[in-house]
Amino acid sequence: MPSPHGGVIHAYQKYDPTNFPSPTQPPPDLVGPAFEHALAYGDFREFSEDELARAIRLDPSQIAGLGPTLDQLRELLEQRKRRILETYETSSVQKKARKALAKAAQSVPITAALRDRYQRAVREEQPYEIERLWYRVGDEQGPLASGLLRVSERMVEKHQIQELASKYEFTGQTSLTVPEALQVKEELEKIDELLRQLEEASKNAQLALIDMEMLSEFAQPGDMEQLEEMRRQVENLMREQAERQGLESDKQGGFRLTPKAYKIFQGRLLSRIFSQLQASRSGRHEGNVVGEGAVELQQTKPYEFGDSVANLDITQSVINAMLRQGTDEPLRLHSRDLVVHKTRNHPKCATCVIMDMSGSMRYDGQYIHVKRMALALQGLIQSEYPGDFLRFIEMYTFAKSRAAGEIVNMMPKPVTIHDPWVQLKADMSRDDMAESLIHPHFTNIQHSLRLARQHLAGVDTPNRQIVLITDGLPTAHFEDNWLYMLYPPHPRTEAATMREGALCMREGITINLFLIPSWSQSEEDIRFAYRLAESTRGRVFFTSGKDLDRFVVWDYISQRRDIIS
Repeated sequence: MPSPHGGVIHAYQKYDPTNFPSPTQPPPDLVGPAFEHALAYGDFREFSEDELARAIRLDPSQIAGLGPTLDQLRELLEQRKRRILETYETSSVQKKARKALAKAAQSVPITAALRDRYQRAVREEQPYEIERLWYRVGDEQGPLASGLLRVSERMVEKHQIQELASKYEFTGQTSLTVPEALQVKEELEKIDELLRQLEEASKNAQLALIDMEMLSEFAQPGDMEQLEEMRRQVENLMREQAERQGLESDKQGGFRLTPKAYKIFQGRLLSRIFSQLQASRSGRHEGNVVGEGAVELQQTKPYEFGDSVANLDITQSVINAMLRQGTDEPLRLHSRDLVVHKTRNHPKCATCVIMDMSGSMRYDGQYIHVKRMALALQGLIQSEYPGDFLRFIEMYTFAKSRAAGEIVNMMPKPVTIHDPWVQLKADMSRDDMAESLIHPHFTNIQHSLRLARQHLAGVDTPNRQIVLITDGLPTAHFEDNWLYMLYPPHPRTEAATMREGALCMREGITINLFLIPSWSQSEEDIRFAYRLAESTRGRVFFTSGKDLDRFVVWDYISQRRDIIS
């Protein structure tokens, strides 16, 4: 039978071209794990190749045919394990271990003062109690100390052999000595660990998880060479994909996350968020609202009194005049010849996002969801609403403006005082009073609202809002230059917060409060959220932390749609 044209003519030994991944196949996600690590630990240091390989999860099909299959290595190890279990038995070695312990215990010249404790430790087989007796003796070189050491060693060996017999089911007939049994136990445990590593590597192609040195004790040299070659090829694949996704390599072999990686991660966040939109909802893209505005459309309409001449379609207006007048000269334009481009209302929106980084946000990883939300919102505005105003504020005992590039590094503040009742104040106008001297883990909503109001005051748009994300009541506030830190939450702090909220409402700034759950949240936290929303004519959202990015982004788009329509 003749060979069909266009098929695989020759397969190289290094890989199988029929299973090798296509260049058009979506690359593995290298940026996501690096960002998730940074969100959790606030550490954006460089990643080594090994660290990157351990963080990345590949599709196993992407390394198919690059070397010896992991199933072959797993079968080799399982065969070795079966051979060991079918060869030996452990009943006799357990008896030998018991006899060795009894012999060592009888040979110890124990003193009368320690005899009761010693006999109880031997009877209950407590090696730690034998160790305590050894410390009581004091003379490390004496016969009593040496005898206690031998008893402790025999006792540990007996426990390890009991663990061997209970953990593995031996079916052979060959007896073992105590040292041989300990060697068999070590070998079986290595095989189990390698099987676990191979199983994990088969799921996500993380070859860096495999201990090559340990595996070389069992695999053939030829297989090890092929596996090492496969590992190098996978590392090359990872390096190429990393550079494609914005991870920049340096001369030391590390990887840095570039702005391109930021955009990729934010795009994936938005894709995940919008993939959860139900079909019955209005969807992601907003419809055109025709009218006087800044965005010019392709469609035209006849000129009407009051239309801006800046949107005049000059070419079409001249053509209309020529069609009406013909070849007569000079060409004269009449008002009925004029056409203008239709426009779409596209007003700007100004937003300040206040992110709670007080001490309580560490619990259950709530701060990770807050930072993920901020990156998603920033990605949305950059890609779809580039004219909108967006600022981020970190809230703790103080309020600090943060650039988008600083969000990943933010972490909840450590709790530095654990008293159940705290009433502190500090004069921040003093020259010897620095922020580093102040307990950082309190929640200062009042100062955060003031800073957000100052940011929004100079924005030329009536559509201004504050997105306040917190897990509970305020515990700090400013009165002139005095900073108050009061716990449990004090009515004085709430009153100062409400006054700042009223100033925001007076300037036309809407406060949207997203209350996320916390271990310490109570009914009073929820009532405060209602009071702040009602007094400022704002809104309050109750949502779980893992859904925070979805609800904030959806609400932002909903508000933009309401503004335009």
